[in-house]
Amino acid sequence: MVKGEVKFFNGTKNYGFIAPEGDGEDHFVHRSEVESGDLEKGDEVKFESVEGDKGKKAVNVRKV
Repeated sequence: MVKGEVKFFNGTKNYGFIAPEGDGEDHFVHRSEVESGDLEKGDEVKFESVEGDKGKKAVNVRKV
């Protein structure tokens, strides 16, 4: 699992972006991939990284 921090999350549109630790590419995250609760900017999370059609995606996301 990868650790990271939520950079942005739009609760109305149910998507956002997570910055992984280090210098990695930001990951797109959809609400359907969050295990429980909502995400907010600054939340620390763990997630699995997968390659999506438009770049990196975070799946199986959970707050730390």
